[in-house]
Amino acid sequence: MPAPAAPAIRLGAPHPYLKTHGAKVARLHLLDWVVLVLLAVADGVLNLIEPFHRFVGQDMMADLRFPLKDNTVPVWAVPVLAVLGPMLIIAAIYVKRRNAYDLHHAILGLLFSVLITGVITDAIKDGVGRPRPNFFWRCFPDGVPKYNNFTGQVICHGDKGVIKEGHKSFPSGHTSWSFAGLGFLSWYLAGKIRAFDRGGHIAKLCIVILPLLLAAMVGVSRVDDYWHHWQDVFTGGILGLVVASFCYLQFFPPPSGDQGLWPHAYFHHILSPEAENQVQSIIPPANGDSPRRHAALELRTTSQLELDSMEAGSRDR
Repeated sequence: MPAPAAPAIRLGAPHPYLKTHGAKVARLHLLDWVVLVLLAVADGVLNLIEPFHRFVGQDMMADLRFPLKDNTVPVWAVPVLAVLGPMLIIAAIYVKRRNAYDLHHAILGLLFSVLITGVITDAIKDGVGRPRPNFFWRCFPDGVPKYNNFTGQVICHGDKGVIKEGHKSFPSGHTSWSFAGLGFLSWYLAGKIRAFDRGGHIAKLCIVILPLLLAAMVGVSRVDDYWHHWQDVFTGGILGLVVASFCYLQFFPPPSGDQGLWPHAYFHHILSPEAENQVQSIIPPANGDSPRRHAALELRTTSQLELDSMEAGSRDR
């Protein structure tokens, strides 16, 4: 007569560094942080490179005579809006929920989003060399044009640094960076407030759209200031949003899923191979079940119970 199956033994709570020992999480992603530093260095080098000086003829200057204005959104304000602002929101959620995985992966994903976008944007800028709408006044600050008698190409006599920036119109860096950082924030907020839980709460979408609206207004300012053509802004926005989406989904499940609240690594820790080995060693198989299949079933059951209890504890706090 076969022996009765032993009752499932519930696994212990996940290791406390889920909430407190964030340094351990960071060490697991040391290579990612090294790559981030390399991306920052690469972006700096791309900004030092002289961009391609596309041919600009006398007959082309009619579309490049817009006024040379100051930036409505200064260069220093873009990292504040696209990086520092989202970081403060992520940190505030960490203070409330105390999940080191969420804090680490959200900041890591945000930085990857803006730096990858920055490298791609600046590489394209240098390669394309499209003149800005205010190129005439960059090239001829005194308003006196000069052209090659044979080719009709401009012969600029303005400041070299100003002329260099004049060949970096496509795509818009302000816009791509804004959509990269604020687009990532939109994804992040959508997961945290369960915006796509099919509950019909349209108000949640307003929270998700707000960062995107702010990024869009940054892009609009670039056209209004005559620093970019509309095509530059449109392309920059698409570029930043696409990179932000890839980076978010690399670290987090889709917001519409049942596990959209926390990063992949959080659930991976709960369903870790160590826990599976523990279940396999202490739970004998039932009649007709292989040890591997039985252990997997028990693992999923107990892990789900743990996940539910931790979610309830987070809500109570």
